Formats: sequence, structure tokens, C-alpha cells
Amino acid sequence: MPAVSPLRPLRYRSIWLSDVHLGFKGCQARFLLDFLHHTQCEYLYLVGDIIDVWNMKRGIYWPQAHNNIVRSLLGKAKHDTQVVYVPGNHDEIFREYTGMTMGNIAIRDNAIHITAKGLRLLVLHGDEFDTLVKCSPWLAHMGSHAYDLLIRFNILLNGFRRSFGMPYWSLAGFLKQKIKNAVSYIGNFEQAVVYEAGKQGVDGLVCGHIHHAAIQSYGGVAYYNCGDWVESCTALVEDFSGNIGLVRWAENGFETLIPAASAIGEPLFAQTKAI
Repeated sequence: MPAVSPLRPLRYRSIWLSDVHLGFKGCQARFLLDFLHHTQCEYLYLVGDIIDVWNMKRGIYWPQAHNNIVRSLLGKAKHDTQVVYVPGNHDEIFREYTGMTMGNIAIRDNAIHITAKGLRLLVLHGDEFDTLVKCSPWLAHMGSHAYDLLIRFNILLNGFRRSFGMPYWSLAGFLKQKIKNAVSYIGNFEQAVVYEAGKQGVDGLVCGHIHHAAIQSYGGVAYYNCGDWVESCTALVEDFSGNIGLVRWAENGFETLIPAASAIGEPLFAQTKAI
């Protein structure tokens, strides 16, 4: 793949970010800051769980890097980027401000994005379709705590790997792929949100919530999941022709647009940036 100079920003029509979890020690703030500094876009969607209020209730953790991310987002909103914030379950407190605009950032329960090809995409976090969150909030909080512990262990594990020159590896992502119940949960979630998109008559849906980046198609309805900035460091991007792909800002110093078939049957573009 061709190298792109880090001095020249990568320009996209649209970018979708979800599950950043600012205020949580597992947030990969260094990678996200680098991504924000090296990208420009016309539309930026913050698809929920940007701030981890759940975790901050157990103790405040807010390093300077997390402040820098907020400043970077506000700076983009101030300079020709339309920024829409769709809160999730970890930052649901901001749903109280739905319909308002703060620092040029519009807060919405959901949004409709129209691609350069004229396709209509419903943008929402997705927790409203998670039966665990909706029906058993106390169990969801317990699961969140267990997940936090897993991520903390993953930080220690990758510190050990880094000392031996080994690349970043997501233990949580590996377990999701290997554990049957997790795979079933992901599949059920995807089908639930796609069913809602079909009911609303849109061409596809963009969400986050389950920390599992994906581009799929269910019965002609496109499913896009942003992934997260705790495990995978991924984002969805749209180029100026309306093609949508997944960007992984990886440990090895490369930004890679994962080659895959588009959910609507068109090829994705591919790009690599040396940093």
C-alpha cells in the first residue's frame, strides 16, 4: 500500500468514532490524538460512550491526554467540521441535553447521514437494542466492571509485549472471537439494529456499543460498526465518492484502511500512513 506523508492530513468526507471512553484508564488516548491530528473531515459523528461516566463514578481519572482530545474535537467543530454527538449508555447523562448545541457540537439522540452517493444512514449508539443494558442495568454495570478489569490486564500484558518488541494485541478482542456466547451476542445485536434500520426505511445504520468493528449487509441493509478506542482503535470513514471503510490506527505505526467488500457491494479504498 502507498505511504502517505504524516505532514499531509488525510482528508475524508465523514468520520464516525465511538466508544472512546475518556475517563477510563483503558482509553487509547495517544492513538486517538494522533488520528485526530492527522485527519480532516466535513462531518464528524461521535457515536456514544465518548466519556465513560460509569467508570468515573468509581473514581476520577482524567489525564492531560484526555483534555487534549476534547480540545481537538472542539477545535474541529470550530473550524468547518460539522460535529454531531450521539450519547451512549456510558455517557447517557448527556442525553438530557438532546437538541442543544454546545461548543458548536450538536447533541442528538440519533442522526441521519446522507452519503455522497445519496444513501441514508441512521446513526445511533446501539445500547437501546442491547437486552442486557435495557432489561438488567445492574447486570450491565457488573459486566462493565468485569470488562474494565480485563482491559486493565490487557494494558499490563501489552506493556510486557512491548518490552520484547511485540505489537499491540487485544485479549478482549481475541476472547470475543473465540467464546461462543460472545459471538452469538454480537450476531443478535447486529440483526436487532439492522431490523430497526429496515423499519425506518433507511439504507443502512452506523452504531458502536459492542466494541466490534464491522461492515456487514443484512438483507440489503448496510450495517457499520465503528469499533472502539479501547481495544481496536478503529473508526469508520467515508471518502468523497461515498465509499465507506474501516480505519485501524495500529500500534505498529500505520494507519490502515482494512480492505473489505462494502456492505452495499462496492470496493473500499485502501491507504497506509507511515508515522
